[in-house]
Amino acid sequence: QVQLVESGGGLVQSGGSLRLSCAASGSIFSTHPMDWYRQAPGKQRELVATISSGHSTNYADSVKGRFTISRDNAKKTVYLQMNSLKPEDTAVYYCHTVVWFIGKRGDYWGQGTQVTVSS
Repeated sequence: QVQLVESGGGLVQSGGSLRLSCAASGSIFSTHPMDWYRQAPGKQRELVATISSGHSTNYADSVKGRFTISRDNAKKTVYLQMNSLKPEDTAVYYCHTVVWFIGKRGDYWGQGTQVTVSS
């Protein structure tokens, strides 16, 4: 069983910064890739950033150069540093991971944290 708890969302002005955190508990953290997704009102959930167990990262084109994903395996925490925020970054941000167990895929999500960027 994996539990993910996000924190760090809030209201920020355009151009500002926020750092999201996702604390994991349960299964082995260090061997699992971790993702951040976001969902804006009326839109589909989209992948924002991914970090592998080896700390390789990938980003959506819309956030490249502004967002940085990182992880601290000792703290079982993944972070999303968001700089130069834009109103279009407004969304609920979710932490996500996939755990395979006896050949079955399990998708785990946090409860989400709201990020609102005012113009």
